[in-house]
Amino acid sequence: MSVEDKLAIHELIALYGHVIEERQFSRTAEIFSEDAIYDVTDFGKGIVIGHADIAEIWSDPASIHLAHHATIVVINEDGSGAVRVVSKGLGLCLDGIVGSVTYRDVVEQRQGGWRITKRVAKLRRPDGIPSIS
Repeated sequence: MSVEDKLAIHELIALYGHVIEERQFSRTAEIFSEDAIYDVTDFGKGIVIGHADIAEIWSDPASIHLAHHATIVVINEDGSGAVRVVSKGLGLCLDGIVGSVTYRDVVEQRQGGWRITKRVAKLRRPDGIPSIS
């Protein structure tokens, strides 16, 4: 994978936070493919298919965050040629609570650039901390 592709994927992951914070949901197609699978089960929203439906769940007033920060982005190509991205997100809620999430993505280069085709969002919880081995 080229350095240019890796940089474009980093920018894709960063754009997610900007679009959510600025509530620019008409730009969801710049992040997700038309057929994207978005698993937000940990947030009580189940599995959503496609960038249009993702924009719809984001428009729910209960989904508003003051800030969303994407960080610690790791990109790998697996043996099948799929490009997988793991990143962390920190979110500041309206009530002042800060939460952390781990994103596990599959991204593909599509017409118009790199897009997330699958995202699983897992909330970080104290009961989910791995034990030291």
